[in-house]
Amino acid sequence: VHLLRNAGDEVTITVQYLREAPSFLKLPLGSPGPSSDHSSGASSPLFDSGLHLNGNSTNTAPSSPSSPIANEPKYEKRWLDTLSVPLSMARISRDKAGTDKLRSNAFEVLALDGVSTGILQFYTAQESADWLRAISTNISDLTLQNMKMANKCCSPSDQVIHMGWVNERLEGTDSSQLYKFKFLALKGSSFYIFSTPPVSTLDWVRAEKIYNLCEVLFKIHKLWPADDCLLQANWYLGIHQDFDLEDKRPYCFSVMVGHGKSHYFNVELGSELAVWEKSFQRAIFLEVQRTGSKTYMCSWQGDALCFTVDFALGFTCFDSKTKNVLWRFKFSQLKGSSDDGKTRVKLLFQNLDTKQIETK
Repeated sequence: VHLLRNAGDEVTITVQYLREAPSFLKLPLGSPGPSSDHSSGASSPLFDSGLHLNGNSTNTAPSSPSSPIANEPKYEKRWLDTLSVPLSMARISRDKAGTDKLRSNAFEVLALDGVSTGILQFYTAQESADWLRAISTNISDLTLQNMKMANKCCSPSDQVIHMGWVNERLEGTDSSQLYKFKFLALKGSSFYIFSTPPVSTLDWVRAEKIYNLCEVLFKIHKLWPADDCLLQANWYLGIHQDFDLEDKRPYCFSVMVGHGKSHYFNVELGSELAVWEKSFQRAIFLEVQRTGSKTYMCSWQGDALCFTVDFALGFTCFDSKTKNVLWRFKFSQLKGSSDDGKTRVKLLFQNLDTKQIETK
């Protein structure tokens, strides 16, 4: 292809007959052409590539059949793998190196062991989106199988709800790599962030970050409201969409983990984003049900107290020594809240009797 592109206006091509072409193209065996002598044992490139005769792996071409209709041997084509990439725990990337932009009609598949397909280029964004979605579905199905196997060894309260690859945006860095692959998991009471997927029980304690699900907040930032591939194709073609896409990535979400810190992630497909949202909702709901309440040490008006959030009853503040309740409010009475991102929290409750707002 490179030679043709640079050959000028006139090109002379020499055509040579390939004696295995009739069988490769499934033409009648009597197709005209030079006779072939396979008795020498020389291997045909086509036969070595995976052509076979009725399940027979011999390289010898059959003689002309006596009855072309009844006895004609049929050739079948086998795939010859140039490269095989296992999809279990694999990840897909459309990143353009050194930028925050995505490739419009190309992507790369990377296996768990680091083997890569290289950049797979397609003629259109539509074709790229179709293949990306098909491969992503395969990866998701295999991930689900891995989850089921892992859950057989876990207690009912420690089940894996969901896991998979995402891109995390790096904050406060001059690195040209603005996003980095992370593997997220929702398991039992915790939200895990890994650099590589957990493949054994011991790997779960080696996560980069572990957060309690009762103390995280999931938020969607970017969402296409319709079909993935169509809207992606529109985006790549420059058709205007009224969405905040300043980082050029349409499927983004964040997880706030306390002290004002958030992790900002992006996935390749809108369907993946929907699954993450549903999975976070389910995992947090189950953990809230299991936990019932959480108590924190705090100070109020200079006294050391205990502050309890009961997910069924509301908020309670009591003396850590005497256990005397100082005040109690229901969730429905909470009218506002704020914090300094560090240690101070302000809660605004409405008194049911006076209807006045009380600040705690």
